[in-house]
Amino acid sequence: FIANGLYAAVKSIVCLAKQKSCRQRWNIRPSEMSINTLNPIRAIVDGMKLTPNPEKPMIALSIGDPTVFGNLPTDDKVLQAMKDAIDSQKYNGYAPSVGYQKSREVVANFYSCPEAPLEAEDVLLTSGCSQAIDLAITVLCNPGDNILVPCPGFSLYKTLAVSLGIQVKLYNLLPEKSWEIDLQHMESLIDDRTTCLIVNNPSNPCGSVYSKEHLQNILSVASKHCVPILADEIYGDMVFPGCTYQSTASLASDVPILACGGLAKRWLVPGWRLGWILIHDKNQIFGKEIRQGLVKLSQRILGACTIVQGAIESILNNTPQEFYHRTIRFLESNSEICFSELSTVPGLTPVMPSGAMYLMVGIEMEHFPEFQNDVQFTERLVTEQSVFCLPATAFEYPNYFRIVVTVPEEMMVEACTRIREFCQCHYRTCSRDSNELDQ
Repeated sequence: FIANGLYAAVKSIVCLAKQKSCRQRWNIRPSEMSINTLNPIRAIVDGMKLTPNPEKPMIALSIGDPTVFGNLPTDDKVLQAMKDAIDSQKYNGYAPSVGYQKSREVVANFYSCPEAPLEAEDVLLTSGCSQAIDLAITVLCNPGDNILVPCPGFSLYKTLAVSLGIQVKLYNLLPEKSWEIDLQHMESLIDDRTTCLIVNNPSNPCGSVYSKEHLQNILSVASKHCVPILADEIYGDMVFPGCTYQSTASLASDVPILACGGLAKRWLVPGWRLGWILIHDKNQIFGKEIRQGLVKLSQRILGACTIVQGAIESILNNTPQEFYHRTIRFLESNSEICFSELSTVPGLTPVMPSGAMYLMVGIEMEHFPEFQNDVQFTERLVTEQSVFCLPATAFEYPNYFRIVVTVPEEMMVEACTRIREFCQCHYRTCSRDSNELDQ
């Protein structure tokens, strides 16, 4: 008995010594989540050889930040609201993780409508729309589940989902139908592990705005298969004259919706980092669990910027309508210039947007045999013409590129002129075209 006890004691000491020695050796590894996190835009752009032509000033049409060139400032009333919030010294401390109650009420009142009523409890304030999307995906999905994502679509959806072990299924958008959803293809992707359908309207990168009928058809598919919708509506109401924006929730009868938005684009303050989730759940399908889950997830950080929360009431209620109209007129004018100029460039097929800040251009790659894909095409465009457009491979949609239409008008005209020169230099007639001409 004594011998057995002595043996056990020695064995325990040896094990402890081994554990101690193991702890003394550095073995720090990145987490699986960090390894699985990849931003497609950064992965592609960082790998491009971007050496601008030193004889031509750079024109960057690639960055979705409307403030870059200084030609689209926010309204003075928006700035004053921030100054007043700072001067009040009421918003220097922590707020509840979901936001100040008063600020949530303001957002609820601003977006509430008879078809989709909102109360303060239906609003969570977040650190930008990106965090809103992150929380929405995280609360709805477990590892092994799948979500439906538009193609082309905002790359962050995939970045967030894959890092969490969630599968991404890409449903097609149709350029010949102004980027409407291919509903048949989307529906074919749904299975019993589909936990979220992402609908981005108005769209990044397409600039499309869906009609009421098309939104109703999307909702019908979601209802049929009992799939909740994450509505990315950061560009809501940024639509050109002649188009009408309707929130997805305003047309829903039974489909529960988490609508994500924020100040970034419409108010031209992306760096202020205030976003929100609007919970639309007429039939209590989400129930308490999803709401509680969102609250718990919001507690992982200490909420959105308190200064902006303090300013939000004045921003939403006092920004003059002329500010919104002026921004829209500028974006529409630049889009029309870009579309008109590039429509007459052989080998390019621009798609006229109806809203947001972007325009997609198709490349007829067979007419540019020097380049294997849109990445090489846009890379050489930088090298020769100092114009940087984002290759749509970044949106998993090859042989297109995206143009941001927020640059000053003279830059837009100059960029289109350079793109035309580039295409004229590299355009080649296909043998098929030659045969048709001979006939």
